[in-house]
Amino acid sequence: MEPLLVERTFTPYGPSHWVLMGLIVVGSVVLAVLGRGWGAVASRRFARGFALVMLAFLVPMLVYRQLPSQWDVEVSLPLHLCDLAWMTAAYALWTRSQWAYALTYYWGLTLTPQAMITPALDAPDFPHLDFIDFWAQHLVVVWAAAFLTWGMDMRPDWRDYWRSVAVTFAWGVAVLVFNEWAGTNYGFLNSKPENPSLLDLMGGWPWYLGVELVVGMAAWALVTWPWTRQRVQGMAKPC
Repeated sequence: MEPLLVERTFTPYGPSHWVLMGLIVVGSVVLAVLGRGWGAVASRRFARGFALVMLAFLVPMLVYRQLPSQWDVEVSLPLHLCDLAWMTAAYALWTRSQWAYALTYYWGLTLTPQAMITPALDAPDFPHLDFIDFWAQHLVVVWAAAFLTWGMDMRPDWRDYWRSVAVTFAWGVAVLVFNEWAGTNYGFLNSKPENPSLLDLMGGWPWYLGVELVVGMAAWALVTWPWTRQRVQGMAKPC
């Protein structure tokens, strides 16, 4: 007799994927609108509460991946950029630190959505814990970036841009070296993911790393320019 409940494997662009893509947009808009309507004090309280909720779920998940029964050097270490992104986002929400906000902004509004549009997820579908962990890590970073930017009026500038490029580049070099030593592929820096992604359009290894850097810097410049342009125009207005 067949089991009544068969564990389904996550399928890109299946029902659960489309639901989550909708949650990205709806959650970001709702948080931005709420933040603007609450005022400074309420927004700060919510930001800290949001950070605590993130930590309450994602820190235990990080510990869970280190357990002997779950340990796998290829996936268990928090070396993917999405791991650093949610940690940075939580810190930015709690402290409203400009450097942490800037990283959350750039990672959360460009790199994280790319990982969600073409997810490298080989796991059972909802409600499996691996599925929830993967999507929670990505959703909260996008939501945090949207809330801090449009709900709390934080803005990046060109100094943030160059600092974020430097931090991301340093992460890439460090993880590339670790991958070579450990035989892993964190950040997909040593080979492309098996699932289709934008990296497939950027040539073979190692050339796609250079293309990725140039495209990423151009994209970050595009999402920095409108804020700096508004700032310059505001300063130029006559009294």
